[in-house]
Amino acid sequence: MNKKKVVAVLTAVAVVATLFVGCGTKKEAAKSDILIGLSTDEGGLNDKSFNQSANEGVTKAKEEDGFNYKFIESVKKEDYAANLESLVEEGANLTFAIGFQMADAMAEVAKNHADKNFAIIDSVVELPNVASITFKEQEGSFLMGIIAGKMTKTNKVGFIGGKDFDLINRFEAGFAAGVKAVNPEAAKGLTSTDGKSAGTTVKYADSFGDTVKGYELAKSLYQDGCDVVYHAAGGVGIGLFKAAKELKDGGKEVWAIGVDMDQSLTVPEYADIILSSMMKRVDTATYNQSKSIVKNEFAGGTVTTLGLKEQGVGIAPTSDKNVPKAILDEVKTFEDKVIAGDIVVPATRQEVIDFK
Repeated sequence: MNKKKVVAVLTAVAVVATLFVGCGTKKEAAKSDILIGLSTDEGGLNDKSFNQSANEGVTKAKEEDGFNYKFIESVKKEDYAANLESLVEEGANLTFAIGFQMADAMAEVAKNHADKNFAIIDSVVELPNVASITFKEQEGSFLMGIIAGKMTKTNKVGFIGGKDFDLINRFEAGFAAGVKAVNPEAAKGLTSTDGKSAGTTVKYADSFGDTVKGYELAKSLYQDGCDVVYHAAGGVGIGLFKAAKELKDGGKEVWAIGVDMDQSLTVPEYADIILSSMMKRVDTATYNQSKSIVKNEFAGGTVTTLGLKEQGVGIAPTSDKNVPKAILDEVKTFEDKVIAGDIVVPATRQEVIDFK
């Protein structure tokens, strides 16, 4: 091959290489042009529970795909619509609303921006540009009830909820049913006679961020004889853990059960009083929706419901640290029955009364 031909070949190779580099740069630029926004519910981003799990899902997708991400923390209900609107104005390709309390705000903003994509956790907004993700919280809570019913020595267990709404009632009902399945005596305080009001060992904080309120409610339940208390109250649960640790350090054998994330890991200073945590995979939901935007596969107007069968809820991996193997084996047996459809877990107070 003469010298001119060699030069021509090398030039051609260089041009092709440049084209491939150009394609790669273009692909990366496309990802860097994507913005995903997230507005938390009250309790803030680092509540060690619900909002934090949502954030971790988006963050994981961001690390893999390199898109831009902005979050806004809501302090009160009046912030919801304004926060969502702000993210849309910033140019978010997908805007998350984290929590059922944001449903009305999401519906309002999504209607006003029909050309934008939205996703809401824990509620259903029936609009073509909104993906709704809900969970069968009662199924994961049922497993926590099995643990509490088997571990209690006083035959009295308690529940602390954030706000007394249908969603949190599903945690309460599933937990009560789980206790009832293995220890009917211990379940008495968790159930009411009318199927409407809360039981005597069920308390609501009317907040998802007031740790002081969580502490006060927990102390009252423990002083009333409860030795295991489960919470579904976001940041309020930190107050529960504080109360349990104080009592345990003082020689009293009490336990707490966490929620949403493996709280023996998110709040390790309380790991010695946390029996288990009900894992609610909000992180999986936000991760999958974020990836769908990058892949141009987002599907609005859809409702996805995740339970034990879909691995959307479950038991924390660290449960074997404080829960005996025999009890965990029993939990697995009940879990298999729920997945198989042999047990339908109650989602309301009335259904708990009727549950056999």
